[in-house]
Amino acid sequence: MSIPLSLADRFCLHASRLWIVGRAPVMPGTCSSAVALLLAPFLFLPLSFAGRCMLLVALFLVGSLITTRAERILGRKDPPELCIDEVPGMWLALTPFDDPSLGLMFAAFVLFRIFDIAKPWPVNASEHWLPGGFGIMLDDIVAGFLALLGTWLLAAL
Repeated sequence: MSIPLSLADRFCLHASRLWIVGRAPVMPGTCSSAVALLLAPFLFLPLSFAGRCMLLVALFLVGSLITTRAERILGRKDPPELCIDEVPGMWLALTPFDDPSLGLMFAAFVLFRIFDIAKPWPVNASEHWLPGGFGIMLDDIVAGFLALLGTWLLAAL
């Protein structure tokens, strides 16, 4: 018999899964990245550069805390259903662009997914630099930064 979850625990699970997105039967990380991309023009890109940076820091901190709790509740290290980390990673790739074209947004999405899935160094190493949810969030931040560099290069061409 399992102990019923508190309201705070249920919130942490649902938020860290991006509600139903993390329950996608295939590729929940890609699905949550796509949701982040679709929401960016409404929730992220209208902000000033400073506002975007502050939102990314807030998402990193809140996401780290709730995924740390969700990991404990689920009893597993970095389960794929915990996908809130895709949001700041995807948005980071778009941070320097005030009004990116659809093509540039798609390029940022593709680059972010490549870096997040392939996990080249330093993405793979960054998972272990911080404990719990902080490590879960950090590897997507690093993947998002690499995607930002690639997207910036494409925009400059």
